[in-house]
Amino acid sequence: MYTQSLSSSGNFMQEQDLLKSILADLRRTSREYTTATTEASCPTVRKMFNDLTNDTLRLQGELFNLMQQNNMYSASSKALRSDVDKQLQSAQQTQQKCQQFIQEKNTQSSPYSQAPNVPQHQPSYGNPYYM
Repeated sequence: MYTQSLSSSGNFMQEQDLLKSILADLRRTSREYTTATTEASCPTVRKMFNDLTNDTLRLQGELFNLMQQNNMYSASSKALRSDVDKQLQSAQQTQQKCQQFIQEKNTQSSPYSQAPNVPQHQPSYGNPYYM
């Protein structure tokens, strides 16, 4: 691999710095695509952003591995298994609560059940302020 400083050949950055910048951009891009995926209401658009997210994550992983093999990037320290298990359990509980919430809202019969703080309209035929 070409390891000479690119700045000596007239370019503005060393190869390692340039690759770190690209790696950071790939991370940012994958976050943006993930957000777009979750906010897309059209199945076709959602699939497109999902595919872009997966491609970007694959490319980011390949670049990270290449940089790590060439001692251009060091991974953070290893996490304790107990910490990982704790985070996984917390995420699973959150997912379960979310699924229960969605089920509850889908089974309620009121058409206004999706707006929890909106008072139900009560007809007031005797009130002169209602028409």
